[in-house]
Amino acid sequence: MAKTQDWQSSVAGKSVLLTGASRGIGAATARLFAKAGAKLGLAGRPSDALHQLAKEIGAPVIPCDVADYAQVVAAVQAMVAAHGGLDVLINNAGVIDPIAPLAQADPDAWSRQIDVNLKGVFYGMRAALPVMQGAGRGTILTIGSGAAYNPLEGWSGYCASKAGAVMLTHTAHREAGQTVRILSLSPGTVATDMQRVIKTSGINPVSKLEWSDHVPPEWPAQALLWMCSPESDAYRGKEVSLREPGIRQTLGLTA
Repeated sequence: MAKTQDWQSSVAGKSVLLTGASRGIGAATARLFAKAGAKLGLAGRPSDALHQLAKEIGAPVIPCDVADYAQVVAAVQAMVAAHGGLDVLINNAGVIDPIAPLAQADPDAWSRQIDVNLKGVFYGMRAALPVMQGAGRGTILTIGSGAAYNPLEGWSGYCASKAGAVMLTHTAHREAGQTVRILSLSPGTVATDMQRVIKTSGINPVSKLEWSDHVPPEWPAQALLWMCSPESDAYRGKEVSLREPGIRQTLGLTA
């Protein structure tokens, strides 16, 4: 595991809003950030898993569907009310369904995927940026994907939404200038429930990967912690890739 002590000061005592925290990368990130002393808010649609995690780490659940702008604004304002501001927003919520050829994809499910994976990122940025710009500081991190750059059969909505989310990072960085730190993370394939769904689909090469081919969710969690620190400033407006050996070396991660 990576050594986190050099990065803890970047989130200790900071107000951090995390979406999609109930499992996978989100749950691993919540545990790591709580250990690092962050004042977390777990934003998501209430579930047993989310409430159990909240109880485990002592963080509040903030009911929020990221596809609803009003709910995202309310989540940001809840953090401001509780902590006097918002220091970090992590846009982690995302869905892989529908996995289907474009000509067969359910239009409603495809639209929902865009609502969560793309519009949800925009809503988060739109709600958080005025607060952070007003305070003169802040960090916005978004979970990206290699699917943003590589078309994959059956993933039209996922690839399109992730490509759009990367462009939102680029654009927001240009607009925010030096006031707000805005970065994206491409974690590679991660051993989460999403990979089980992908495996079951049997569509495209990713479904052929074995469980051992995926990195543990603690790896992207470590990367997100590092991305909250000035050490990652060279990547502002860009995407950090966990596929890069240099990044893994920086984070102290080994295969």
